[in-house]
Order: sequence, then C-alpha cells, then structure tokens
Amino acid sequence: MPTVRDATFTLLRKLGLTTIFGNPGSTEEPFLKDFPADFRYVLALQEASAVGMADGFAQGTGRPALVNLHTAPGVGNAMGNIITAARNKTPLIITAGQQTRSMLLMEAFLSNVRATELPMPHVKWSYEPVRAQDVPAAFMRAYAEAVQAPAGPVFLSLPLDDWEQQAEGEAVLRSVSGRVAPDPARLSLVARAIRDSRSPCLVMGAGVDRSGGWDAGVRLSESLGCPVYAAPIAERVGFPTDHPQYRGPLPFAIAPLSRALEGHDLVMVVGAEVFRYYPYLPGEYLPAGTQLWQLTDDPAEAARAPVGESLIGDARLCLEGLSALLEDFQPGWQRATRPAAPPRPAAEASSPMSAQDLFAAVAAERPAGSIVVQEAPSSIPALTRHLVFDQPGSYFTMASGGLGFGLPAAVGLALAERQSGRGRAVLACIGDGSLHYSVQSLWTAAQHGLKVVVIVPRNGEYTILKMFARQENTPGVPGLDLPGLDGVKIAQGYGVAALRAGTPDEVRAALREALMKDGPTLIEVPIAPDAGKLLG
Repeated sequence: MPTVRDATFTLLRKLGLTTIFGNPGSTEEPFLKDFPADFRYVLALQEASAVGMADGFAQGTGRPALVNLHTAPGVGNAMGNIITAARNKTPLIITAGQQTRSMLLMEAFLSNVRATELPMPHVKWSYEPVRAQDVPAAFMRAYAEAVQAPAGPVFLSLPLDDWEQQAEGEAVLRSVSGRVAPDPARLSLVARAIRDSRSPCLVMGAGVDRSGGWDAGVRLSESLGCPVYAAPIAERVGFPTDHPQYRGPLPFAIAPLSRALEGHDLVMVVGAEVFRYYPYLPGEYLPAGTQLWQLTDDPAEAARAPVGESLIGDARLCLEGLSALLEDFQPGWQRATRPAAPPRPAAEASSPMSAQDLFAAVAAERPAGSIVVQEAPSSIPALTRHLVFDQPGSYFTMASGGLGFGLPAAVGLALAERQSGRGRAVLACIGDGSLHYSVQSLWTAAQHGLKVVVIVPRNGEYTILKMFARQENTPGVPGLDLPGLDGVKIAQGYGVAALRAGTPDEVRAALREALMKDGPTLIEVPIAPDAGKLLG
C-alpha cells in the first residue's frame, strides 16, 4: 500500500498541481523530502510573497495553485496576501505543516494551536484531517472547494508525522463545476428591464475577465449601444478601455458614484459588487428613479448589496444569455459614442517629472498585449489615462486594499506566461512604498530569469495616505514620508538589473532595453508627489 505522502503526490499529479510555492520549514520537510522530479518548487523568501506569487500564477493560468507555508508563524506572515487572494477570488490550496500529533495536546514548540481558525474568515474552507489517512481526500475536497464559484483560497493544516503513515489506497479523483448558470426566469426579468429602459448602462467588473467574458460583454454592449463603465477600483479590467462606448471607472464613494450614474434609468452591474466604496461621502446610492440589476456568481456580494436586484450566475453565462434573449431587440435610445478626450498636456521638462509624464513614456514603449500589474495607488489616474487595456487578462491589482500583492503577483504571472508559451511581457508598476512589502520577490524573479520589468514611481512618501488625509481633514499624521530608500541598490542586492531614470526619454530608453532582456529589471523613476485630493 502507498504511504499518505505517495497517495497525495499521485493525486496532485492528476489534478495538475505540480508547482508548489512556498518557504519551507521543519514541519513541512516530511512532505517535501525526496521532492519528485516532475514537480517544481518555487522558493519565496517570505510567506506573503509565496502566496502573492501563487495568486498571480493561478490568475495567469486560470487554474488553482498550491502553496506550502510554515505552521502558524508562516500563516501569520502570509495573512495579508491570503486576505487579498480571498478578495481576488483566486483559487489557492494553502497548506501548512503542523506539529507531530502526539505532541499537540501539550502545545509543543511550533504547534499551530486552533490551526483551522487561524486563517478564518478569509478562506472558504479550513481543515485539519482527523486521521493521517484522510490527508489525500482532504486535498481533493480542498481542490473542489477552491474552484467552485465564487472561487477562493482554502486551508489545510497537516501534521508532520502523517506523511509516512500507510494510506488506504489512492485518493478518488473527482471533478466539479466552476461555473454557476443563471436562473432563466430571473435572467428574463433583466432582459425585460432592458427592453423597458430608456437610458441603460453597463458596469463591468473583474468577474467578467475571470469568467472569460470579454467577448460576450462587448457583444452585448454593442447590440445595446449603451455606455459602459468599469466597476470602481476593480482588480481586473472587464471591458476594453479603448472601446468607443467605454466611459471609464466609476468613483468609489457613494455620492460621487450616484452622480456619475445620473441620466441612466437602468444600471446593470456585471461581475462586481454594488459597489466597492471606501471614503464615506454620503448620499443616495442611486439617482432617483434608477433601477439596478446585479449579475454576480457570489451570493455574499448579492446579499450585502445596499440597493437593487441581484441574479446569481457566472458573468459570461449571464452576458451570453442576455444576448440570446435580446437577439430581436432594437434599442430606441441613441447609441453611445466616446466623448472627446480632454487634450493631454505636453510633457514638461520638470524635475522630478510628473506621474502623467512617466506613464505617457511607459505607454510609448509598452508592447501590445503586455500584462500590467498595478500597486501604485496614487498613480492610478495617470496609469489608466495613458495605458490602454484592449485584451483580457492584461491588468491585475489587489481587491483587498492591502499592499504587498503586486510584486509577487507579477512574478507568478511571468511564470504563468512562460509555462503557457504565450510569453507576454509583464510590467509591474509598484510604488516606492508598496515595493518594500514583498521586496523579496525580486530574488525569485532573478533566480528564475523571468522577464518582469518593475517600474517604481519614487515620490518619497505614502502619497495615497496624504491624499486621504486631505480628503478626511486629518493633518499631522506621522509616518507618511519615506526618506533614504534606494530601490536600485536593493534590487541589485537581490541579483536584479536596476537603474534610475530621471526624464521621459530615459524612461523610454530603459524600458526598451529591459524588454530585450530575458531576466528582470527594476527602473526607479523619481516623480513629484500628487498634491490633490482623492475625490472631488
């Protein structure tokens, strides 16, 4: 009979989970010993980076990823990015070693006390097998839990003495659906609302991109000819940003968002919550007389929506279903066309340059179809103004609001691009404050020779927090300046080619050179801090 370890690795092979992200500890070594030649171990120097890399890899491949952490301290180190994975709806199977079963009662050194409670409520399922023989089946259930809609991370606590126990044969391999089809009767109500509308709009969220629904969204929007907005502070782009019907992202506060929707009598929110708000700017959730329908695969999102009607269903299936129901419909409203963009100011020879000038330079050299990972919060307006996202799976950020995801996610996405053979370049736009949350990821990128170009807008402060302070009238907050950091030297210490670019021409030249290399490059760019408010 095989051991528990043998049965587990056999199951992982069948599930295609042959890449493991982690940072090993003594409680994990019995699982990792004599590591199989057909598996790949991606070493991170800290557990938050391991989870962030796995998150990016899973999103890039469209499949679950496996992470191995070191008992309770490792899970604690990783918690920020576990929370982000939950908000990102990324299917991760997160495992952590546990002390020997016979010493758990006395809470011996490195025991994970109340192990299953530690990552809650930020995982979908958390389990420590009662018997060693249950470990392989627990992996099968973890996989099934992770991929079912809404996808997300799960957690297994695995005692270190389980692996050499005799298994009860091979684990049963099962398959489960990752999509939820919408209720046809309720979808018909949405179609009826569209037919009865005079001025509808669509709001596309990250769920459209996750579901592979870009084409379906474009097809429906073009048949309706209505304006299309991006959901506020979405972690992925659900609609081409250069499309003539695209109106940009909605504001992420109650009153400004409601004002942005004025003139629409029907709002259809697809693949997003209603809505992702942060600063409290009170007002009506919707303009008077406006009806809202939310189409989401997440029952919790539907339950907590403060306004509107909800339909549970996969974003792509909902969009395709609506197109079928409206095949004979001829809209009576005027087709939306893109308003004229305000003129872009010419680049100024200022030192340091502005974020606008930086991202205008990046846009000039960015390869078509390349992936952008964004974790430079104060530079988002400049980035989204200049960079076009006209292909699915080309923009990623964190849905949680917590820093430390972007850099390791870029590494995971680059691994996914290499594995898939697509080979798209990955540009990581990471603020100088964000960089240091998971800076260890640079080492992993260097070790694997990944083509990741890390662009660091260096404004020497937590600009986004100063913007919040102005928004919230909270002057005198300490700890918002970041003097004495040198991203170039730190990157070089991890084995990454790095340089500083001070003008738009230097940025363009550095980016061109970096994109010709096989390994990672970090480009630090001094910029002037934004002195404005978060929202008007």
